[in-house]
Amino acid sequence: MSEWICLAKIVGAHGIKGEVKLKSFTSNPKDVCAYGKLSDKSQTKTFALKFVGFSKDLLRVKIEGINDRNAAETLVGTELFVHRSALPELGQDTYYHSDLIGLKVVELSSGDEVGTVSGIYNFGAGDILEISFNDLSQTEMIPFTNAYVSKIDFDGGRIFLCQTSMPFLKCEDQDDEG
Repeated sequence: MSEWICLAKIVGAHGIKGEVKLKSFTSNPKDVCAYGKLSDKSQTKTFALKFVGFSKDLLRVKIEGINDRNAAETLVGTELFVHRSALPELGQDTYYHSDLIGLKVVELSSGDEVGTVSGIYNFGAGDILEISFNDLSQTEMIPFTNAYVSKIDFDGGRIFLCQTSMPFLKCEDQDDEG
């Protein structure tokens, strides 16, 4: 597990006074500003954030020392990290996405390693694992639910799936052509 957790990414500049737009990965988007100074991925630069407002579904923040649009634009693409020790304790069956990404995917029934968790998304109906299967050139999405995920073994770096695909049932009133 990584000691540094990504809390947000700078995705754009806003206005002429150095504000930036952030994509926050915290449960409450504004919480990203409550962790004190955040670091870039290499931990060589730190950023003090002040919440300003929202721009659609993104946060608008002011970063200490960034006072014009040109300076703000140089930060676009920067991911902002905090040390794991600054994060709250997790409840049972609750995980940080960064701890799941990169885990080897093992099919429970066969014990075969079939791929790697390459991403986690939530489009409103629950978390979805993106799996890069060893024998496919594209990724597949699997619901992150007990029906699909049997066990997570962080020490072994593995996640065990009961099912590695989503079965689709034919609707009873659908004819054979449709």
